[in-house]
Amino acid sequence: MKRFKLISILCLSLSLAICKGGIAQNDEKLNVILIMCDDLNDYQGVFGGHPQAKTPNIDKLAKSGVQFINAQSNVPVCQPSRNSLFTGVYAHASKDFGWTPLLKQPVLKNNKTLMRLFKENGYKTLGSGKLTHGKPPQEWDEWGANYKHNYGPSYNNGETNVAHPAVPEPYRSIGPVDGSYGRLSTAGESTGERGKPGWVYGWDKKPFRYTNDKDRDLLQDEKHAKWAKEKLKALENQEQPFFMGIGFVRPHTPLHAPDKYFDMFPIDELELNPWIPEDTEDTYWLENFDSKKKGPKYYRMLLESYGGNREKALKHFLQAYLACVAFVDEQIGKVMDALDNSRFRNNTIVVFTSDHGWQMGEKDYIFKNSPWEESTRIPLIVRAPIMKAAVKVEQPVSLIDVFPTLVDLCNLKGGNKLNDKGGNIGGYSMKPLFNGSEKWNGPNGALTMVGNYGKTIPVEKQNFSYRTKDWRFILYSNGQEELYNHKKDAFEWHNVANQKKYKKIKKQLRSEMNEIIQNR
Repeated sequence: MKRFKLISILCLSLSLAICKGGIAQNDEKLNVILIMCDDLNDYQGVFGGHPQAKTPNIDKLAKSGVQFINAQSNVPVCQPSRNSLFTGVYAHASKDFGWTPLLKQPVLKNNKTLMRLFKENGYKTLGSGKLTHGKPPQEWDEWGANYKHNYGPSYNNGETNVAHPAVPEPYRSIGPVDGSYGRLSTAGESTGERGKPGWVYGWDKKPFRYTNDKDRDLLQDEKHAKWAKEKLKALENQEQPFFMGIGFVRPHTPLHAPDKYFDMFPIDELELNPWIPEDTEDTYWLENFDSKKKGPKYYRMLLESYGGNREKALKHFLQAYLACVAFVDEQIGKVMDALDNSRFRNNTIVVFTSDHGWQMGEKDYIFKNSPWEESTRIPLIVRAPIMKAAVKVEQPVSLIDVFPTLVDLCNLKGGNKLNDKGGNIGGYSMKPLFNGSEKWNGPNGALTMVGNYGKTIPVEKQNFSYRTKDWRFILYSNGQEELYNHKKDAFEWHNVANQKKYKKIKKQLRSEMNEIIQNR
């Protein structure tokens, strides 16, 4: 009897020691860190989107978790994509076809946000950066840096924000956000005084002091990383579980970064992704959208700015994009190092992703909001204490699945609705895919809506792209179709939708797509 009591005491002591060491117990609530980037396509080493991308920290994170290699955005533009992720409601279900703020959208204002649901389940909610689009909702217990600073730094001519002085015309005329790229150093010094030419943080024109790369103010994403590190340290002495969101803005335009990141990618050594001149001939985007819209327009203007030299034009833009990807990778590394050196290392779920991708000249298009792979594919990594490491999942999933996955992993109670006017959960928990031991309950593929934006436009007038493991099927609002066989055509160069031998697979894909659209 005494021996049994002694063993019981030893087991209890060991259990307490393990708990203090940070290993999650069955009855312990897991913390969550959600890391989001903006306009980040698959240009990371582990996702293979560009062979020269340098992302050691994202690559390291992938090796410690589950990497979803066919993850897709549900809407390849910022606001509706983020609104959908944070409510768990498909954009086509909520009819979120524009830029209505989350808490004013007619359907989504009746839904709980992810952070609200965590808060209702006893979590402390902390956020910084760009998570939801625009002003952050009040469901955050603590908020970090000023959201108005997110879209910079921008160059100010002393009166208004303009594009970087070194950007050639006519691309420079696009303006201080989409029309601006280049090194901080080539714009000269900024005194940090309001009203004088130089760098400013963003729309509020708060001066950004810059003497050189070693003597300057912190950039926005550096501030977000610093905030996250400090909060993780402050939370060490608290027992309340936390949900932390960190919204890094890079590589969203304007594409500015310190010299060291540009130096990683010498212009004369850069490689452009494969391209064929006739790539748009069997596509129907231009027949369904205005050719004056940003994607084709930006492509034309960029080439014109470099005398029509496609290679030269794209390499200058690509260098800035890769530099910003490398820059944000370093900020992600700071957050992960802080987490891994804390007591939260083994009881914290990490989700890393982006709101959508970015088209880099493929199909004569530079922007987001296209139905093709470069714009819809996103990086997605989930690391949790219960899963195996270095797992690659081929099953297509999408951002709509993040909400139910976190509900499942954290055993959250209460659902996603404030009342019966709210939208239904659209996604499925990805937990069964972590080790392949359970059946995936979600659809065969992932759905993306490429919107016709306007509050009164019906769902039937929207355009949809559907990605399975081997296929991409695109259905435009006027009934035109594109079909790409990814087993043979990874670059989506050959639209085979009109070939009779693919009639059966096209019918199947259309049926699967319609089932998701109609089940809302």
